[in-house]
Amino acid sequence: MKKEMWFLVAGILLTLSCAQAIDVQQFVTTEPYGFWSGLWHGIIAPITFFISLFFEEVAIYAVNNTGSWYDFGFVLGAGILFGGSRKRRKRKKED
Repeated sequence: MKKEMWFLVAGILLTLSCAQAIDVQQFVTTEPYGFWSGLWHGIIAPITFFISLFFEEVAIYAVNNTGSWYDFGFVLGAGILFGGSRKRRKRKKED
């Protein structure tokens, strides 16, 4: 069951990670990306990175952002995707 769920999540993220490229000149007139966009970009970062290897129009990180809040969301999103710093402990079987 877990394996099928991984494939479903990977398929959804791959589909949603195809973001529209914005021309550099339009950055002046567009609204900067904030915390929620940073969170989303952090979650889809691995897929976006893979796609960016083949297409120059795809970027991992939004240049037009609000600064620290975008950065915080990006790091938090990447941490959520990779499980953060939580470590699993192995339980000892009691006989």
